Amino acid sequence: MPPDLQGLLVSDFTADPLAAFLNLPEWPSCRMQTLRFGEPCVHETPVDFSVIWTQAAGTMPAFGRVLRFENVTEEELLADCDVFIDTVRKNFSSSRFVFVMSWTLPYFLRGYGPLDLRQAGGWRRALMTVNRHVIDALSKMPNTYVLDTERWLQAIGEKSCDPRLWYLGKIPFDQAVFKLAAGDIKAALGACLGKSRKIIVLDLDDTLWGGIVGECGWENLRIGGHDAQGEAYTDFQRALKALQCRGVVLAIVSKNDEAVALEAMERHPEMVLKRGDFVAWRINWKDKAANIQELLAQLNLTHEAAVFIDDNPLERARIKEALPGVLVPEWPQNSLLYTKALWSLSCFDTVVVSADDRRRTDMYVQERIRQDLRGQAQGLDQWLASLGTVVNIEPLSPANLPRATQLLNKTNQMNLSTRRLTEDEFKIWSEDPKHQVWAFRVCDRLGDSGLVGLASLQLHEERGRVVDFILSCRVFGRKIEQVMMGMLVTWSRKQGVDRLTAEYRPTQKNKPCLEFLCSHPGFLRREYVFEWDFSHDYSMPAGITVQDAESAQLMEM
Repeated sequence: MPPDLQGLLVSDFTADPLAAFLNLPEWPSCRMQTLRFGEPCVHETPVDFSVIWTQAAGTMPAFGRVLRFENVTEEELLADCDVFIDTVRKNFSSSRFVFVMSWTLPYFLRGYGPLDLRQAGGWRRALMTVNRHVIDALSKMPNTYVLDTERWLQAIGEKSCDPRLWYLGKIPFDQAVFKLAAGDIKAALGACLGKSRKIIVLDLDDTLWGGIVGECGWENLRIGGHDAQGEAYTDFQRALKALQCRGVVLAIVSKNDEAVALEAMERHPEMVLKRGDFVAWRINWKDKAANIQELLAQLNLTHEAAVFIDDNPLERARIKEALPGVLVPEWPQNSLLYTKALWSLSCFDTVVVSADDRRRTDMYVQERIRQDLRGQAQGLDQWLASLGTVVNIEPLSPANLPRATQLLNKTNQMNLSTRRLTEDEFKIWSEDPKHQVWAFRVCDRLGDSGLVGLASLQLHEERGRVVDFILSCRVFGRKIEQVMMGMLVTWSRKQGVDRLTAEYRPTQKNKPCLEFLCSHPGFLRREYVFEWDFSHDYSMPAGITVQDAESAQLMEM
């Protein structure tokens, strides 16, 4: 099979070991071309991403002079930096993603010793200066990311840099460094492609706390206090809480008595995570695989969104076999290593953190309350009317572009075409006069769901084509998709469009979009092409208010 991605590796040293690791078949599979930094950038084939890894002294003559203890001004250093930045901008901006490795020095280079960070011209002081300058400049370039080389060297330690490798083959790092680098580059690619995991499903006993709560009682659990294991469990919960603040949601699947477990969470004074920190739980004596399946279905999340953490190797093996899409990391036997194991996972790497991400747990909790209310209502329409749903329709703008691009790349189920674009590509596409893009925000009396929908049209004379039709799984079943399609139909009619089509492109996960299109009698279907019959009026759902004034006029037509 062809590789998932074509890559270009650019360096000023022998980087063949890194290319070999990147070419391994683990997802995403890559085929790497190599190029010497400074040579003309001519690709054998178009590339999806570029990796640029150079040495500070080789890239910047002024830094080489610093290493010879010559007097070099900061202005001279930054001028050389700007040449490097300009080279990256001119030669590699056509790549969808660009990854630049930060500059490092071998651990054995001492420079001025205790003066090295204080003295003007200190080696590591100069290194910090140029790295910060490059990071700040490249951060302004869409889809360009600086990766931390120093972290890989720290992980390998003294063996990370062996002078013998340099003299024999112009290889500055040990193979282990290149292996770690390849793993992080592939993780970054996964994040760029919207493959970051969204939810951690946790066991309780000897995972979230020490001890079996049903046997020892919540008062005797090992968490907090002046105890090594208790402190380790507290730090593990703090780490989970930190990930939650970044947008990763938490859930529980545990073989336990629900009332006893929930009491422990609420009453133990050292418990960092409380009941309200979890978006869902299945605490019972049923098979954990079945519980996870049910829990993810409740949250409208796929197996590929989930990570399962359990101290029991038999339970981990069961989930690996029954739910292969769920990531089940090997977990240390020693609880003192739990926090390290969690932070070592690359599956949560992300390239954007939006305000909606930070509020994701609250949104899921609000959704749980909505579903409880739905069970009490006498039908769908009564439930929707009781929520007081408001849909705000707004054009794509610099303010909502990052979240809109995230939605474009991460949404799999209610997604017409599942096309993937970078932020810069999406911006350029939207600026074409023949293209129209709208973002949809949803709120109700229980809370704000944020930007959850995206729709775009491509116009050609009197014809319109729906290019993107995307809705977050968080708001499935609330007729938001009907509002979105109604807006497209009414806007198209107002603009004189006499033919509106939507071409569904099937994937393994976007069947909900097909089912939605098939449910409307106003659509004429030819296999996967749907055309709206303008002799039909579009029936908008009752009980939903459109906040935007212009869009509200459209809805009333």
